[in-house]
Amino acid sequence: MTRVSSSMANNDVQLNLRRTESRLNKVNQQMGSQQRITSLRDDPIAAGHLVRYQSYLSRAEQFQKNAETLRDQYTVAESYMHQSVDIMQRIRELAVQGANGIYSKEDLSNIAVEVDELLKELVQNANAIGPEGNAIFAGTSLNRTAFEIETGPVEGSTSALITNVKYNGSLKSNLVEVDENSYMTSGTPGSQVFWAENQQLIAGRDATTYTVQKDSFIMIDGQEINLKQGDNVYSIISKINNSGAAVKASLDPVTNGLNLSTTDSHQLWLEDGNGDTLYQLGLIKDSSQRPPYNIAPSATVSGGSLFDTVIALRDSLIQGDYEAIGGKVLGGLDAGLDNLTTRLSEVGSRYERALQNIARAETNVLNATAQVSREGDLDITEAITDMKMLEYVQQATLSNAGKMYSNTLLNYMK
Repeated sequence: MTRVSSSMANNDVQLNLRRTESRLNKVNQQMGSQQRITSLRDDPIAAGHLVRYQSYLSRAEQFQKNAETLRDQYTVAESYMHQSVDIMQRIRELAVQGANGIYSKEDLSNIAVEVDELLKELVQNANAIGPEGNAIFAGTSLNRTAFEIETGPVEGSTSALITNVKYNGSLKSNLVEVDENSYMTSGTPGSQVFWAENQQLIAGRDATTYTVQKDSFIMIDGQEINLKQGDNVYSIISKINNSGAAVKASLDPVTNGLNLSTTDSHQLWLEDGNGDTLYQLGLIKDSSQRPPYNIAPSATVSGGSLFDTVIALRDSLIQGDYEAIGGKVLGGLDAGLDNLTTRLSEVGSRYERALQNIARAETNVLNATAQVSREGDLDITEAITDMKMLEYVQQATLSNAGKMYSNTLLNYMK
């Protein structure tokens, strides 16, 4: 026979009160945070699911923000490129007018004034700054002015004019993740957008006897090309052509120099890596010089930028050179306008892809939010019911305890 003492009853009451109070505190915490799971021990399996869903939701939200940022960048770049196309179309109209031979030299000088103003506007567009304060057409060199201008005297002009426009940005573009293992480019190199013609570079040195002295690499348009000791010029040509760079290499049949030609309109970007192959072949200056203006003086270069063609048109108008206006200059303007239109289409395609990624990310965010809610959100109605029930149990326990402790030793001495 077990004897039930008053201390055992007291312990039972205290234990029940503590349990009820603990459960009440948990419900209050859940209602305060509106989360069903406040610690892993509440529901270990659901807590594991919740952590994964929350991680995925965070990534999906970041992907959406990235795609929205790219969309805004593409919108701004597209606007300035549209304006540049309009400028180039007007410049071409003026070139056609100047080439038909019915205008006097004074008339051509007046046309040249408008062309010069359009040139300034074109440079201004190329040096555009986005809403975030970064250069739009400087590649990854966001804090640099994309293009630098040089001014000087021009034959036939009484004032200094723009004589050269040099690219000051980088060749690279940043990769931005817009979905799991899916990336889009941020930053548009102006050396591609504002270029007119395919560029050709012919080295001034005979390359037929050249061999690579040690294992090294060269960089062509940002593409790393590995060379082995003993490679001759034919091996180098083969590796360049198979590198994926938009450049075709060949051996010039007259000079036997290495010939590099771009396969689309952009400025060649050449660097020696850990060797001196391009320098020894006579293509670039020593490695201390920064591309793209490190071309060796002995090399022959053809193909220029939009600015080069507009400057050539303006100078030809000032000098009254009808033949130059209607020949090479007009051809360069057409090539530049075609390239600018192509680059504009590429930005437009990226814009559409960014919109698709935004829509996909929005759907993923909604789905992930629903999964997080299903696993972690608190059922308020159920929580209120539980809280009321626990409060009732607590009050009943306290009431019973009060009745139990109302009897003392004096009650049994009557």
